[in-house]
Amino acid sequence: MARDILDYLAATRENGGSDLHLTVGAPPAARIDGKLVPLEEYDMEPQHCRDLIMAILTDTQRAKLEKDWELDFALNVDGVGRFRGNAHIARGNVEAAFRYVPSEAPELESLGHSPTIAEFCKATQGLVLLTGVTGTGKSTTLAAMTRRILETRSNMVVTVEDPIEFTFEHKYGLIKQRQIGHDTHSFPAALKAALRQDVDVIVVSEMRDQESIAAALTAAETGHLVISTLHTRSCVGALDRIVDVFPAQQQAQIITQLAGALIGVVSQRLLPRADAAGRVMASEVMVVNDGIRAAIRDHRFEQVYSLMQVGASSGMHTFDESLLHLATSGYLSLDEALLNARHPDTLQADFKNHLRAQAAK
Repeated sequence: MARDILDYLAATRENGGSDLHLTVGAPPAARIDGKLVPLEEYDMEPQHCRDLIMAILTDTQRAKLEKDWELDFALNVDGVGRFRGNAHIARGNVEAAFRYVPSEAPELESLGHSPTIAEFCKATQGLVLLTGVTGTGKSTTLAAMTRRILETRSNMVVTVEDPIEFTFEHKYGLIKQRQIGHDTHSFPAALKAALRQDVDVIVVSEMRDQESIAAALTAAETGHLVISTLHTRSCVGALDRIVDVFPAQQQAQIITQLAGALIGVVSQRLLPRADAAGRVMASEVMVVNDGIRAAIRDHRFEQVYSLMQVGASSGMHTFDESLLHLATSGYLSLDEALLNARHPDTLQADFKNHLRAQAAK
């Protein structure tokens, strides 16, 4: 009997997969521990792929996909779980990707973050950015921070999401979750409206464009805590990305706003574990202290990394420091650590020094 998309989603989860990909000319595939694993022995034909995807969409969603050529949506599958879906057109064919979303946001500590991230959750105003490429767990960290805030602060939290992934209940704090295209027309519109909703904390699933970044900075400047994600590979890269989105004549103003509003950046990657199946998180954390704030204000971004290297007392660490810790603790192979290091020669020397120090004990 032919399998439908719900069967493939169930098979993805049964095998511990995080994502399902439906692509014309290739078998349905699940991403398991970072690698794509085929779920069938045959390649998908264009009509078959289209039929599978269209079968789970509403009439409104189908019309939007045909009009815009891409569609973000959420899907609940009984007995399997919740998924974030993206349907799109590739070479004229309808294809899709699905990301599994756990039923409950995790505890912040369970993700392997340093205590600095919990401190960010206590901030009353400013901007916190979570960065990384696709599939590095940014949304999960965002949800864990939202959970921490709801459980520990008597605040009003407004989320702006596309689509809503994790669902939250009111705790010590109250929450309003708004979905683009369903509850609000756009990120900038929702951010501006939030300022009139007696909000304390604004959680934005992604800062995608100039308008949403400008609105987030304004909200952070006017007495609100704003937490959002950005697609960059490092903390310093996030600074460049934000400024480069704007035309040259606006960049000086944006740099001033960024220096005043930014309180921290977290960048993360998920890497194959050496000690067990699965992946482990490597991260870097930037806390905006006086030195980093001055470097941002003067547009000396190239100095920020050096300030992070000496910022341990402020709760900072670099990717290389995280990689060294993971490698010396046995969670990550040295080869994998060196592959991801900014300064692999230095990391290798530090690793050898650690081994010598352990042997001398």
